[in-house]
Amino acid sequence: MKKKSTTPGFAEDTPITQADIDTGKLVHRQRVAGRVVQPKKRVTLYLDSAVVDRFKQMAGERGYQTLINETLKASTQYADIAETLRQVIREELKGRKAA
Repeated sequence: MKKKSTTPGFAEDTPITQADIDTGKLVHRQRVAGRVVQPKKRVTLYLDSAVVDRFKQMAGERGYQTLINETLKASTQYADIAETLRQVIREELKGRKAA
């Protein structure tokens, strides 16, 4: 026999308050084939203490781990753009040499 959830549910006609959002009761989770897709993956990562201190200083109230994640994400996007730009330049140079 399954245990009943102790988490209160929300009726369709109940208004959603800012307090509900702030406490994390309402979290939109993406589902695929009925299963919740985890948006992030837990990892163990060792960083220099100076790097962690710098990110904590930069993040303030926001959370340094979020800032590290955003920085890494931006770095990968930059690398993709840089590689695309290199490829375009190579193609342009080949076109000029052939002409």
